[in-house]
Amino acid sequence: MFRWHQGDPGDPAELLAGFLADNGLPVRNLGRTGDQDRPIGDGEICGAALYVSADAGSVMAGGAPGAPTPVPVVPDVYAVVYAHGAPVAPSPASGPWSLGPWRESWSRDEHAEAVQRVRAAIGRGDVYQVNVVGHASAPYRGDPAAALRRVAGLAGARYGGVLAGDGWAMATASPETLVEVRDGRVITRPIKGTRPATEAGRRELLASAKERAEHVMIVDLERNDLARLPGTGPVRVDELFAVREWSGLWQAESVVSAPLDGAVGLAALLRAVCPGGSVTGAPKLAALRQIAALEPVGRGVSMGALGWLGHDHLDLGLSIRTVATDGDRVHVWAGGGITIDSDPIAEVDEAAAKSAPVRAALRGPTVRS
Repeated sequence: MFRWHQGDPGDPAELLAGFLADNGLPVRNLGRTGDQDRPIGDGEICGAALYVSADAGSVMAGGAPGAPTPVPVVPDVYAVVYAHGAPVAPSPASGPWSLGPWRESWSRDEHAEAVQRVRAAIGRGDVYQVNVVGHASAPYRGDPAAALRRVAGLAGARYGGVLAGDGWAMATASPETLVEVRDGRVITRPIKGTRPATEAGRRELLASAKERAEHVMIVDLERNDLARLPGTGPVRVDELFAVREWSGLWQAESVVSAPLDGAVGLAALLRAVCPGGSVTGAPKLAALRQIAALEPVGRGVSMGALGWLGHDHLDLGLSIRTVATDGDRVHVWAGGGITIDSDPIAEVDEAAAKSAPVRAALRGPTVRS
């Protein structure tokens, strides 16, 4: 098991890669993952679950640190290796669970004011786009396990799962691929643009010049992230602005990829793609400075990376639609990308629409005492 917290010594990308390499995983040349097709015997390491927070991603990218995390018990980088054939403990039966009232990190007016400040920064030429994220938390009583499993089971979750450590747990229902390496190719699938999953919502999303412009900016950023990674070949956009459904919402997704022509290591890949462009903005480092100045509460487990590294592939989801529990409270985050054409109230409403399915899954059946 590997843990790294903000403020710990060393380069988190290199320390993580070293830990995984010591456990026999192909992190020094990810292009070789497709060649690892030999059978893995019982007791051999078959892969690792990985988590990288948004704060750790900023450190890796050389960006400005954000506000302190509201869940400091959760490490900023966490990895657990698994052996083939090891018994997996069954999920224990959940006990009673009740959720208290939500406390928002900012009011609707404060969120709208942050959107206005981003628009002003864009007008000055400081940045082209910034993703603004809000946080909320609620006290709980009882066992959160069933609530976390409900979150992980939300419809449309490409990355649905639960990860836990000492005194904390997180669950994700993310639909978005931060980075995947498979069969000698590196892939990212940025998502930008949201509407209700109705026929009218789909037509509105497809017709929105604002949403398309925001989306294309992030696609260009992701193309640049992959292009500056040594060892990659020509970057291409395999699919642009495809509309897909996530838990009652339409969202626009693109697919960007490149061949791995040379040796590309995990540490270099994480530095190139973390934190994800669709949850930071463009240019990325300038957007991170705006985020650090605007958001009153840190992003915690959200807007980072969470997934799996095996001998034959790497697949990390962007930890949107992700929640955390710390023993006393449950935490959620949601936001959206701001451009010069953003309407502040519409942006506030969009963030609420994104968090609503997660909050409903957490609430579930309650037991009152």
